[in-house]
Amino acid sequence: MFPWLKRIECGLFVRSREAPPPWGPVLRALRYPVALLRDWFAGELNVRAMSLAYTTLLSIVPLIAFSISILKGLGAHVNLAGLLYDFFRPIGGAAPELTKHVMQFVKNLRGDVLGSIGFGFLIYAVVTTMHKIEASFNFVWRIARPRSLALRFGEYLSALIVGPVLLAAAFGVLASAHDSPVAHWLGTMLPLHWTFSLLGKLTPYLVVTLVFTIMYVLVPNTRVKATAAITGGVAAGMLWALIGKAFTAFIGYSSQMIAIYTSFAVVLTTLIWVYVSWLILLIGAQLSFYLQNPQYLRHGRKIVDLTGASRERVAFAVMYLLCREQAGLRGHWTASLLAEKLDLPGSALEGVLDALERAGLLVATDQGTLAMGRDIHAIELAQVLDAVRAPTPDLTSMNTHGPEATDALMRRMEAALHESLRGLTLSDLIDGS
Repeated sequence: MFPWLKRIECGLFVRSREAPPPWGPVLRALRYPVALLRDWFAGELNVRAMSLAYTTLLSIVPLIAFSISILKGLGAHVNLAGLLYDFFRPIGGAAPELTKHVMQFVKNLRGDVLGSIGFGFLIYAVVTTMHKIEASFNFVWRIARPRSLALRFGEYLSALIVGPVLLAAAFGVLASAHDSPVAHWLGTMLPLHWTFSLLGKLTPYLVVTLVFTIMYVLVPNTRVKATAAITGGVAAGMLWALIGKAFTAFIGYSSQMIAIYTSFAVVLTTLIWVYVSWLILLIGAQLSFYLQNPQYLRHGRKIVDLTGASRERVAFAVMYLLCREQAGLRGHWTASLLAEKLDLPGSALEGVLDALERAGLLVATDQGTLAMGRDIHAIELAQVLDAVRAPTPDLTSMNTHGPEATDALMRRMEAALHESLRGLTLSDLIDGS
């Protein structure tokens, strides 16, 4: 990295945290778009969005068919065509025709014609799409463990059933409110008529924002704060609306592209718009993640490798915070709260926590909180030091040897360090002695 670029990065992501107004808040807010642009240029979000776009084109017909089969029982299946048209609107004049074709495919989708193999393929396409969506969100949220197979199947089935029902209820409420006598009376007033007209135009974008927010809360296999999900959903919804307008204008002025690709231009523009939509969704999820975990802003997805001295410092800090909790001075600590407190990415802290847990110095509860593994009067400071210095079991390690003079020097240093910690326990650390 260029020295001047490194200085800018340090000033934006490190020094801005202590900067006073007026530039301090501006720089702290600027960290988020800069981090999102960096992640976009890195290309990993692009690859995920491309994969989801390809899977969507394969599964859009069975997804809509499944939804319509549920909405028909509620008498609200016609609303789905309007929602589909609003999604395809940015591709220009081909949106009505494309919506008509998709709905025609769905009407022709009959179980007695498909047979068991065809029906199985459609179910596979739907489940694969939902699994890829979850995997992409878990990737954004740095979650290594997905949901269990049984839990995944239950939640997927619930989403496929509850999702269309909620959409039908929302459109039903909007339609009833629009046709009510009160709405007609208010529509006669000119200012309110303009307001209702504006709300009608904004409704598709509000629905998209609401869907994005719900996905940010439910899809990742972790607890997402409401403020982070709502902020990410609003930002992604606004970005989707703005880019949709720009995409529509681009298609309208791209007569040369349409002339070159002829009828294939519809397929091409649809694929591009589906990809852009997924990319916007993942960028909003990334923003939600950074809002909830600001310690990742500077490094992004880079692997942060702690030095030996840093691991020891972090280990003592973790045990000190947990000891204060046991003494009733703080609330329950989790790995994410510790990472935020120590200003560390969770991936860097995870190795230290694993080492302390292997040594029996701390334990992880079923609720995800961390607690002391022993009484604080029985844990010596030297044991904490040895725990983080021990080799990791699943990694290959080797014993190094040097000349006798250097080995003797290292033994003297180790002996002096352990001698300085002899007899000291975590309770002494809390007492300040």
